[in-house]
Amino acid sequence: MIQLLAFYLFAAVVCVSGAFTILSRNPVHSVLWLILAFFNAAGLMVLANAEFIAMLLVIVYVGAVAVLFLFVVMMLNIDFAELRAGVMKYAAVGFALAVALVAEILIAVGAYSAGTLQLGRRIAPIDAKVNNIEAVGQLLYSRYLFVFEGAGLVLLVAMIGAIVLTLRPRTDVKPQKISRQVQRRAKDATRNVNHPVGQGVEL
Repeated sequence: MIQLLAFYLFAAVVCVSGAFTILSRNPVHSVLWLILAFFNAAGLMVLANAEFIAMLLVIVYVGAVAVLFLFVVMMLNIDFAELRAGVMKYAAVGFALAVALVAEILIAVGAYSAGTLQLGRRIAPIDAKVNNIEAVGQLLYSRYLFVFEGAGLVLLVAMIGAIVLTLRPRTDVKPQKISRQVQRRAKDATRNVNHPVGQGVEL
């Protein structure tokens, strides 16, 4: 009974926070509602005995992706009024997505009415002595090793592309030349002068 109440609580908060993420006029509030949705989705993953996915949601999505969204929204001067001006061009696509979402909700409601919800049942059962994270690691680094490495290469290419696209030569900054700094000798950098008393300093 407690699991069922927790499931409905987490699911309701996810749906409400997802709706406010879309409907909020302030983009900072939208990101905060998105973080709340991620936390409650992690709670749903814990109920489904998927602790690894819950940890990923909290560490990766809340700790990195959502914080990055919040940083970009708060630091960049984005004209959201200009962005909303051309939203009607995508009204047909938005309507199609809304119809698809309503159809998915109706199918989910029909599936729920077809039988009881069994939270303790696992679709892919594993040995009770092996925890969830160890089972995911064994499967990830054995059967899906090449797919995992390919995903890492894709992320590496995306990171290099982002660095290349944002790299701009700056003329207001004096570049650092390590080779000249290493080759510089102490006698070339300092000069001993026997300066007479009462006279100014020679620059």
